[in-house]
Amino acid sequence: MATVFDLGKFSVKTVAKDSDRRASSPSRSLLVVTPCEAGTYPIALFLHGFLLNVSSYLQILRHIASHGFILVAPQLFTILPSSPEEDIAAAASVCDWLPEGLQSLLPEGVTADLARLGLSGHSRGGHAAFALALGHAKTSLKFSALIGVDPVAGSERWNQVSPEILTFVPSSFALDLPVLVIGTGLGSQRRNLLSPPCAPEGFNHHDFYRESRPTCYHLVAKDFGHLDMLDDGASPMQKMACRRGYEGGRDAMRRTTAGVMTAFLKAYLRGEGADLDAIVRNPGLAPTTLDPVESRRKPVRAGIITSRL
Repeated sequence: MATVFDLGKFSVKTVAKDSDRRASSPSRSLLVVTPCEAGTYPIALFLHGFLLNVSSYLQILRHIASHGFILVAPQLFTILPSSPEEDIAAAASVCDWLPEGLQSLLPEGVTADLARLGLSGHSRGGHAAFALALGHAKTSLKFSALIGVDPVAGSERWNQVSPEILTFVPSSFALDLPVLVIGTGLGSQRRNLLSPPCAPEGFNHHDFYRESRPTCYHLVAKDFGHLDMLDDGASPMQKMACRRGYEGGRDAMRRTTAGVMTAFLKAYLRGEGADLDAIVRNPGLAPTTLDPVESRRKPVRAGIITSRL
């Protein structure tokens, strides 16, 4: 059980697609990570963090794809930083490109199932994913699952990232889809006296989970920081700004992040919930310490089932 923390059975291929002026081109350059074996697979859109590159997440993307998912990861900025609104609009335009453009990038015999579409993002990309799901940019496709990987919505209560989606009211997100929020225990801590926390209290994973409605999950990698799930060698300047966990454990952090995401996508894009249920019941299955692990489920007969393990 919970073999999601290991690589899956599918070999994977990474395809880079540049943006250009042609109508058939996506609005942003992107990476597609796909199984190579013939079959029909669900899709997950992944939005990177602030000033990060999608190539910094290749190990996570390839891990998830090896379990039978097609990952689409647009590069939301090029040379100059983009605004949050630009990121959200770009993500929406990439979604609208998928029906016409994605299939041509896939291996022979591989088909993308647009009816099973997940949306995910890390850091400010997590905020963008929630904002897109909440309708702050329009897309013709419907999302079936939403994931925030240590999402961040600002630095302080009077400096929330625009659009200001956090209301500080429990269960206020008007979302009718299952939500997974992965947090980090060290993300809210300063690296040093001169650096602010990368995922500050009041605008981090706790708040995204609190404002989500059932069904929603919250799992926190207690001993790791905001960027510890990135590939080794990725964005060294960014990593210097964030409190980090044990260096030798970062592969385990990547496996934990990818495994929990995979379990959630299996549950809500494929109807295979055994791995997610196993992790919630026994967080010790993960390669890193998950604490807290909590969930709120939709009503079943007597009312909402709430669990905290």
